[in-house]
Amino acid sequence: MNGLGGLNKSEHGVVLGMVQLQLPVTETKADLAAQTARIVELVGKARRNMPTMDLVVFPEYALHGLSMDTSPEIMCSIDGPEVAAFKQACINNSIWGCFSIMELNPGGMPYNAGLIIDDQGEIRLYYRKMHPWVPVEPWEPGDQGIPVCDGPNGSRLALIICHDGMFPEMARECAYKGAEIMIRTAGYTAPVRDSWRFTNQSNAFCNLMVTANVCMCGSDGTFDSMGEGMIVNFDGTVLAHGTSGRADEIITAEVRPDLVREARIGWGVENNIYQFGHRGYVAVKGGAMDCPYTYMTDLAAGKYRLPWDDEVKFTDGTGCGFDAPTRFFSGTSKEAAE
Repeated sequence: MNGLGGLNKSEHGVVLGMVQLQLPVTETKADLAAQTARIVELVGKARRNMPTMDLVVFPEYALHGLSMDTSPEIMCSIDGPEVAAFKQACINNSIWGCFSIMELNPGGMPYNAGLIIDDQGEIRLYYRKMHPWVPVEPWEPGDQGIPVCDGPNGSRLALIICHDGMFPEMARECAYKGAEIMIRTAGYTAPVRDSWRFTNQSNAFCNLMVTANVCMCGSDGTFDSMGEGMIVNFDGTVLAHGTSGRADEIITAEVRPDLVREARIGWGVENNIYQFGHRGYVAVKGGAMDCPYTYMTDLAAGKYRLPWDDEVKFTDGTGCGFDAPTRFFSGTSKEAAE
């Protein structure tokens, strides 16, 4: 498996390319157009760089940079010119692509959204970030659940974004819905480097799922993003890792969804995704299938509350220069992913 980073592709393999994109500065519509063109160029580079590549992945904030600017004039829409350009790039290069946009939301703050587009230019997956990185990020919390889609060469894909990956429940939901490859795009900077690495590995191992992860890279004159393209096998083994910090480098590896499926069916020891819902099946028929976790039942009942809830110091974004919100979350969209 992983024949030289995907150069020697196997029959059941999926070759991934994680683009450690140079961190941009986007302040105007002209900047947005120029960065869109740059991403399109790099889709072409990915295809030329690795003819066997099935899916090229761009980081969170690939278009907008890390300014947290919510100006409507530089926000995107699903039917806007940026997404149209990404679709055409996938068609022109016969490749699947994963892209990031900040999506205009007339009813509130913009969404931090991700798209997976197939090689025919069709949107296969559309996801809104569930856990914006508070108190730093102003984005509206996602309202459409965590979708999973069919991917290249018979794979099943999921997409989460950056801080989402720090919650083990997010990866578990992806796996529970059948994802064999979970993509995690990010704009993280160096202080999160160690947490990034071990959560990418734990998300893989705990769910018998490949994780494919990449951050922005380089400096915008204020922030230094770390790149850290990281493809992790379902047993937690790192298959490829971009440690050079070189901007626009594409980290590649071949992964095997068929071996993910084999492990999920055939493993006894450490088949954690199955055993979680079948506790102690050696002792009791089928295992215990109850929900003994207080935090789960409380969250489902709308009563999630920590013993130290009243002592938490940061509960809005005012410390990072944002106005305190006045709206309550309206709940999950009726169009939430099934």
